[in-house]
Amino acid sequence: MIKTDYESVIIGGGPAGLTAGIYLSRAKIKTVLIEKMVCGGQIMASDWIENYPGFPNGLSGSDLSSKMLEHAENLGLKTSTTEIVSISKDENEIITLHTADKKITTKTIIIASGASPKKPELQEVERFIGKGISFCATCDAPFCKDKVVVAIGGGDTAVQEAIYLTKFAKKVYLVHRRDELRAVKILRERISKNDKVEILWDSKLSSLEGLMGLEKVKVKNLKTNEEKIIETQNCFVWIGIIPNTSFIKNFINLSKEGFIITDENMQTSEKGVYAAGDVRVTPLRQVSTAVGDGAIAAMSVAHYLES
Repeated sequence: MIKTDYESVIIGGGPAGLTAGIYLSRAKIKTVLIEKMVCGGQIMASDWIENYPGFPNGLSGSDLSSKMLEHAENLGLKTSTTEIVSISKDENEIITLHTADKKITTKTIIIASGASPKKPELQEVERFIGKGISFCATCDAPFCKDKVVVAIGGGDTAVQEAIYLTKFAKKVYLVHRRDELRAVKILRERISKNDKVEILWDSKLSSLEGLMGLEKVKVKNLKTNEEKIIETQNCFVWIGIIPNTSFIKNFINLSKEGFIITDENMQTSEKGVYAAGDVRVTPLRQVSTAVGDGAIAAMSVAHYLES
């Protein structure tokens, strides 16, 4: 039997990866979880989570992720901070993960690398990231005290985070491309009752201006073509996500949007390779579904190793 560094490697430390780690550790499968940044995933940037079972009063994203990490580590899960740049597989079904300076061999992997915020299609966006453009209200809302803020988006995240911004800002403009929000009903009701929020319907961000940092934005009405200039130093963007799959292109099958295609067992197009959470094709991206994916992927790994 060919020896490998691990029986399984989990790529990504969000809810899906941490749940997989809990299950594999309990099954006494030699596993390491690799995260290129900080364990927790996108929920680390969530101010408050109200729909995760078992917490009737809700809890912050950072609290939930830290509890998950503590749980996994208490069961013996090893974690490593590094970045996987590519993956290969040999004729013996041994999977090799390539980092910048080393190789890690394993019999199975669970890809739970998540997704990243989508950026507006404006040339000047990159220049203002960290200098006015933000994707995390929890991180940057305290800098908006008594200021005018612009938020972009209309889904659950955009509406929830726009409401959170009103704790600090004196006014929040929520810019949405359609004439109706996509967020769930309870969030739509909350934002409609918030006097600090003005929704700019049928509109999109058309330009960003400033010297050293953001100073003003232009918002274009898609029906009338009229532009509104808003003087602001803070623009928050929540318009969707892009899967973190650049390191696995040409290795497994992806959707046209770049998400990993799996079956009901989280199996990808390659034997021994599984995916879980936001990175895969799924009708719902929530903490609860990521946890379910992670559990299924881990059990699929266990069955694969046994066979």
